Amino acid sequence: MLAVAAVMLVVPALAQEEPAAVDRSQDMAWHSAQQSYLSGLAAADGWRALPGGLHWRRTAGDGSGAHPSVEDTVTVHYAGTLIDGTGFDSSYERGEPATFPLGRLVKAWQMAIPQMGVGDTIEIAAPADLAYGPVGRGPIPGNATLLFKIELLAIAGK
Repeated sequence: MLAVAAVMLVVPALAQEEPAAVDRSQDMAWHSAQQSYLSGLAAADGWRALPGGLHWRRTAGDGSGAHPSVEDTVTVHYAGTLIDGTGFDSSYERGEPATFPLGRLVKAWQMAIPQMGVGDTIEIAAPADLAYGPVGRGPIPGNATLLFKIELLAIAGK
């Protein structure tokens, strides 16, 4: 009985201790670097901004091919990197394009790919809010700005 009373006295005392200060400077520096990258993309270099901070530019083609809608299934070649150049996914490296229902992809792709015509290649810079958010996914850290090179090869049924 005395042991139980001692535990009851210790547990509330531990629960009331101040939590250790968490150093968020790396998190803030990471977030700042992501935002700075996006802010540095200039219209003079061909970058166009869409709502939500998505930036894109056409690097091949003229936009005259058929354009997909979010309801379409698209076939693309693509490569994705972090802003430091670290690659995380590439259909080019796998040696075959990928086919996806556009509406099931990250919001950045849903916004950017309809800007393309079949045969176009674009680059996009996607803020985390339009990609994998604060949690990230697999090798993609949370709050990461993602860069993609996307080549639109086909639209199913068009």
